[in-house]
Amino acid sequence: MPNASRFPRSSPYWPVVSHPQLRRVLPGLAVSALGDGLAVLAVTWLAIQLAPHNRTWFALAIAAYTLPSAAGTVVFGRLLRGRSGAQLAGWDAILRASALAAIPLAHLAGVLTIGLYVVLLAASALLHSWGSAGRFTLIAELLPQRHHLPANAVLSTIGGFATIVGPPLAGILIGWVGPVWVIAIDAATFAALALTYRLALPPNDGPARSESGASRTAGFAVIRQNPALLGLLVLSLGFFFLFGPVYVAMPIHITDDLHGSATLLGAYFAAFGVGGLAGGLVAGYLRRWPLRATTIGIVVAFGVAMLPLGVGVPVGVSLPAFALAGFIWAPYMSTSMALFQRSTSTARLPAVLAANGAILVLAVPLGTMLGGPLVGAIGPRPTLLLCAVAIVALGLIAGGFALSRRSARTPDDSAVTEISASR
Repeated sequence: MPNASRFPRSSPYWPVVSHPQLRRVLPGLAVSALGDGLAVLAVTWLAIQLAPHNRTWFALAIAAYTLPSAAGTVVFGRLLRGRSGAQLAGWDAILRASALAAIPLAHLAGVLTIGLYVVLLAASALLHSWGSAGRFTLIAELLPQRHHLPANAVLSTIGGFATIVGPPLAGILIGWVGPVWVIAIDAATFAALALTYRLALPPNDGPARSESGASRTAGFAVIRQNPALLGLLVLSLGFFFLFGPVYVAMPIHITDDLHGSATLLGAYFAAFGVGGLAGGLVAGYLRRWPLRATTIGIVVAFGVAMLPLGVGVPVGVSLPAFALAGFIWAPYMSTSMALFQRSTSTARLPAVLAANGAILVLAVPLGTMLGGPLVGAIGPRPTLLLCAVAIVALGLIAGGFALSRRSARTPDDSAVTEISASR
């Protein structure tokens, strides 16, 4: 079986999982991703228990687990810009572990109120954009450019698997011990991740990159001055924003149009998750594809895959279509992060990725907020159709801009770009 024995080493993922430092970090990332998968349900359930009749506080608790990262990008910009990827990811893990651990401690002390809960959730999220930037910066620091896309795909696949396994497991654990102790488990997973970073990577790994006097918003400035990065950010912002209304329209479409139950809704999201997991595994094999064209193509193809949900086809067609949409969606983060890693120096990458994350973290919630009045005005199925058509249009417009910029280059410039992309 000589071919079988060579298969793992021929995989694009082998240089990632066999890297002497990354292979020690990946288990910690997997454990913390599972903890976050548990927290998706536990954070919501505990908010319901603490504020059973106050929807405003409930909404604040859900938002507090993610949105403060946008403020943290600016507030801590001067302090954190120029730090290594391992430092940023490690500090985010320490803060999340500490703030989340304070929730069960406050519960034991009998002082956990909905207000304190929101504050602690917000504190846990302050460095989230920097932590995400740190993980992708670490990849750029440790691996050559040709391995960035498979490494990004490994991170995305870990997260995708956790979103499938985490919520059902959280439901079982909440029934046994309650949501506050599931959050305690999440805190423990982040503590394990912080310890992993500390033990697996030298504290001063990589060259020092002093950024004295750097602006708090330096990452935003870099993106604004780079047309390629600015265009990618606008594409991602529009893509995620236009998907936001789906979170509102889908449940109402299932109940009102299809007269289905929560089981059918769960089947749709499970299909999307399974498709996403498969798509994440495939993403590493796209490394020889033109990244920018592939990223734009994902947007167009995703919109096309969403069309059956908006035109009223039978469940037997729309359910596989939604799974296909998940399959197409999954590689987007990997390819877009690879474009950032390719277009930015390692010294600037953390600030740029944190700025990108700070903006994108607002996109889906804003789109979801639009979904309520939109569904009320035109109905759930037309909303799904409108989102699908708008996503296709967004991708086609982005493709048109990319082609116009490419045709404006001289032949020598295009040759240099192709040579750089192949390295």
